[in-house]
Formats: sequence, C-alpha cells, structure tokens
Amino acid sequence: MERSSLEINLPDTREEGKLYVVDSLNNLNKLNVCPDGSQHALDEEETTAGTGENTAESNIRNQCLFFVIFILTLIISLALVSFVIFLIIQTRNKMDQISSGLISEKQNIEELKIMNNMILKHLNQSSIKE
Repeated sequence: MERSSLEINLPDTREEGKLYVVDSLNNLNKLNVCPDGSQHALDEEETTAGTGENTAESNIRNQCLFFVIFILTLIISLALVSFVIFLIIQTRNKMDQISSGLISEKQNIEELKIMNNMILKHLNQSSIKE
C-alpha cells in the first residue's frame, strides 16, 4: 500500500494525544486540499474551542436545575409530612371522641344493671310476701 505524505509514525501515546494528533492532521489536510475553505476550518476550530464555555454554562444550568428540583422535593416532602401530622391529629381527636362515648355508654350500662338488680330484688321481695 502507498503511504501518503501526511502519514507519520506516531509514538505510543495516550488515546487523547492520538486523537489530538489525528485531528491536527485532518485540519492540516483540509487546509492543504482546499485553501478557500481554510477560513471555514478555522471557524470550526474556534467554535469547538468555545464549547468549553458552553459546557461550563451547561454545568451551571444543570446545577441550578438540580438545586431547584431539590428545593421542590423538600417543599413537597414538607407538605406531605404536614398532611400526615394533620391526619394523625384528626384521628386522635376522633378516637378521643369515640372512647369518651364508650365510657359514657359503659356508665349507662352500669346504671341499667344497678336498676335491673333493684327491680329484681323488689320483685323477689314482693313474691316472698305473697
């Protein structure tokens, strides 16, 4: 196979270094092949260099979005906890009402038992007299 004049034996470097060298060779090839498009190639290189700023802005946006979602989650959690506490208090009040009603019914039943015993005693005494 023929070797082009742009191929170079590269020493073993890290992958990033290899990619950088390959990109540089591609850019050099573009400049040599189409000199009219050289400005376009430089413009592309400048825009790719500006992506660092875009990623920084993207990171800031992601952090802000995370912070907003975190705050919303805290607010929703607080609302749910407050609602659960409200339900617990309401349930406690209902249980107090029911237990006080049961206590008063128990007292009524005790009074009825006492009256029933009194009536039975009276009936037993009146049947003995006869």
